[in-house]
Amino acid sequence: MDKKADVLFEVSWEVCNKVGGIFTVVKSKAAKMVEAYGGNYFLVGPYFASKAIGQFEEELPNDFCKAAFDELKKNGIICHFGRWLVEGSPNAILIDFVNYRQRTNDIKKELWDWHKIDSLKAPQDYDEPIVWAYAAGMLIESFLRCHNDRKIAAHFHEWLSGAGLLYLKKKGAKAATIFTTHATILGRTLASSNVDLYNVWSRINPDEEAYKYNIEAKHLVEKNSALAADAFTTVSEITGMEASYFLKKKPDFLLPNGLDMSKFPSFEDIVIKHQMQRNRIREFMLYYFFPYYTFDPKDTLIYFLAGRYEFHDKGIDIFIKALGRLSEKLKRSKSKKTIIAFIWVPANFRNIKHEMLENKTLFQDIKDALEEVMGDVEKNIIYSFVSGKKLAKEDLFEDEFLAEMRIRISRLLKKGNPPLLTHDLYDENDTIQKAIIATGLRNAEDDRVKIIYYPIYLSGADGLLNLNYYEAMQGSHLGIFPSYYEPWGYTPLEAGALGVSSVTTDLAGFGRYFCSECQQSEMPGIYVLKRLNKSDDEVVSQLVDVMLSFAEFSKEDRIANKLQARKIASMADWKIFVNNYIEAHNYAISRVYKQ
Repeated sequence: MDKKADVLFEVSWEVCNKVGGIFTVVKSKAAKMVEAYGGNYFLVGPYFASKAIGQFEEELPNDFCKAAFDELKKNGIICHFGRWLVEGSPNAILIDFVNYRQRTNDIKKELWDWHKIDSLKAPQDYDEPIVWAYAAGMLIESFLRCHNDRKIAAHFHEWLSGAGLLYLKKKGAKAATIFTTHATILGRTLASSNVDLYNVWSRINPDEEAYKYNIEAKHLVEKNSALAADAFTTVSEITGMEASYFLKKKPDFLLPNGLDMSKFPSFEDIVIKHQMQRNRIREFMLYYFFPYYTFDPKDTLIYFLAGRYEFHDKGIDIFIKALGRLSEKLKRSKSKKTIIAFIWVPANFRNIKHEMLENKTLFQDIKDALEEVMGDVEKNIIYSFVSGKKLAKEDLFEDEFLAEMRIRISRLLKKGNPPLLTHDLYDENDTIQKAIIATGLRNAEDDRVKIIYYPIYLSGADGLLNLNYYEAMQGSHLGIFPSYYEPWGYTPLEAGALGVSSVTTDLAGFGRYFCSECQQSEMPGIYVLKRLNKSDDEVVSQLVDVMLSFAEFSKEDRIANKLQARKIASMADWKIFVNNYIEAHNYAISRVYKQ
């Protein structure tokens, strides 16, 4: 799509500053924005020296920026120009606003005078974004003065950048403004407080409700930014509905979140990658479970949930309840299947459990001993095949080695059940741990579903699995994300891009995007649970049915499902979705720069 803006500024608190999901949105589409706008695309974020290391490469300001930077410097605002070290190497301007924080109360007063934004009781995390965003507005205003022959669009993300948009509007600056809310402050707060959001949103007064939860300052910045913008956008249909009720503004455009699909495995690589990472997870299972009892790893499926610790919003409660019911169903049917269910949700952990470290050490000792004699074993196998002899353990290994191995294995064996968690937690009343215990999942030998609560970030070097987030996904069979509140939902999309089947809901933006009302096939790739106007018990029942039917798939069925998941994910490629952004920018330009 042809662009109408000469210059585009995209303003986000998460430029070179990873806080949440918006970082992924802005980062992953940067290359496509550079393709559209070239060197006239500028990302604007906050300057934090520690966060900028490895993310930002500073350069001397170019001619386009220099005059504006010099003007802001007179006010104590230092602008750093350079490149964000991501695909596309976009221009980035990071604003050091530390010396401008002395004006915090003045800025708050101005926002009150302009829009009655009440920040008297605002929490601490309100002040920094407000000052930074205000400075970003000043920066864009300065660019407009220095380059009044250019059509400039300024795209602001979330309430955190809203003060910049409100500044430009109040000053009458001729910039085409776009505002995107990825999730309303009030919606997220109500959902996290277990309020039945979707049944109350038409009956409450949003401003009064914001005061009840002490979020009025953020809510009012967000609301006024949406109302003032030349183009108001949200990321999904469900968030658009939310904004219509809580911000009193229907979005002009929906800007779904995408991925750069060229960075993910091809169809040909998906099966190979799965086998490689699955084998690494199987090795972890050997020292996690086999000291206590054994089962057939080849008849075992790996399910997982991953995300932030939002017990209700992310559907962690639904997942755990469904696992309990699934285990009982598999027991009653005398199924030979074993389901290993990981919960990859970071919590406040103290250390790796001592017995896990001991198990790993003893297992590694067995593995190392075997590797030392594998050369001789290989020769014995070849000899047995050539000579036509039947293979026996005694023909492969020396008696002395077998005796030593029996001692090593006896050291590994333990009584009781494997732990439910990999780590000790500081909070003995951890909600996830309590829910697992309440569901009756014990990791007993006869439990067909075995659970592993893994409460740390998957960094690739954690001392146990040693897999990063994407590697852990690739080694699994089914990702389960039964979210109650999910404005978009990157996790099922990322799983699909990696060729992993997954479950989402019709309350997640991504779920509604590709299948809000559709009839799904028996192998849909990505399953969509109905959660809108459904009780938790109904959702749990739906999820149990999905997990059970998936467990009964043949290997060929699972591969077909993988390919379908990858096909669906390809619908959300930034090369498609970037046009929605340009359309919103063009709309805002046409409203401000009338021909």
